[in-house]
Amino acid sequence: MSSPIRFAISTCPNDTFAFHAFLHRLVDWQGLEFEIELLDIQTLNERLLAGSLDVAKTSFHAAIHLTDQYGVFDSGSALGFGVGPLLLSAKPGAIPTTTEQVTLCPGKDTTAALLYQLFYPGKAQVQHVVFSDIMPRLKDKSADFGVCIHEGRFTWEQEGLSLVEDLGARWEKETGCPLPLGGIIGAWSLGDDVLQKVQAMIKESILYALKHPEEALPTMRRYAQEFDDAVLTKHVELYVNKWTVSLGEVGQKALDELSRRASSIGVARPTSRFRIIH
Repeated sequence: MSSPIRFAISTCPNDTFAFHAFLHRLVDWQGLEFEIELLDIQTLNERLLAGSLDVAKTSFHAAIHLTDQYGVFDSGSALGFGVGPLLLSAKPGAIPTTTEQVTLCPGKDTTAALLYQLFYPGKAQVQHVVFSDIMPRLKDKSADFGVCIHEGRFTWEQEGLSLVEDLGARWEKETGCPLPLGGIIGAWSLGDDVLQKVQAMIKESILYALKHPEEALPTMRRYAQEFDDAVLTKHVELYVNKWTVSLGEVGQKALDELSRRASSIGVARPTSRFRIIH
């Protein structure tokens, strides 16, 4: 008997929403077996880069380094307009200018960190922390700036923080593309047959959630940083969209643009190109 597929997604609401049906076997596993974990995004990136996961959510920043070993599933990605990370500050009107300042990012392999590198090169000293620590560190003044992701996009104002820049909006203005944040990737070593079955399951799980959104709420609440149902629903409405169902040509163009820009600052090889699993 073959080993279970090592499968992992993030704890963020768009993943727990999209994969609720998969996690609870409300979709057909097609004879496959899975060993499932839910982890924060930087841990997922590190596990994938170490080769210890077969199918997993990852930042597209990390995925740039894995194109030889993994393909991107056509379904399951988080990308769109108005979905980008926010650069926040503890003080109104402040901007990163000197290396004496500290900017917190949610992991060196996250797309959020890549955007900060692209738009604020050499500005402020970058420290990487778990995403949920960023706003508390800004509030207690132990850091100057923070690149905020997940539910924090909707709660930063009530936390008394200030917006420096919407990094996603800047990406959109410069590229005309939706921002590709992260996606589900699968190891080429699994073989085409298994990868196609997994792609079909991912798509079916997303379509199930979109048809029965209220069923996913308990799963979302279980793992969420923010427990307000209205915030969770808002998060899903923003991050689960038509490109989550299928990347299509627009999604492929956005991924190509991300890899091109990453290679322009030496983060990726010029030959790195995402290949889509249908």
